[in-house]
Amino acid sequence: MFNYKDVLETIEMVEREHLDIRTVTMGISLLPCIRATGEATAQAVYDLVCKKAENIVKVTEELSKEYGIPIVNKRVSVTPVSLI
Repeated sequence: MFNYKDVLETIEMVEREHLDIRTVTMGISLLPCIRATGEATAQAVYDLVCKKAENIVKVTEELSKEYGIPIVNKRVSVTPVSLI
């Protein structure tokens, strides 16, 4: 639970020290995308990433507005492609 002092300290950091959240990262496992062919795997990867990350910008902008803290970067991190 937040206390009054913590809230004031956060407000001060945002206003005076230009606090921001540098990056929000969405992690996606590509392991379920493994298929019999490279083409089928590539299509499954494309479909999964597009589905999972389609709202990352919208959601982070909403969170930024709700909490009043800028979120500078939005990124997607995936399972190393060499594993699939």
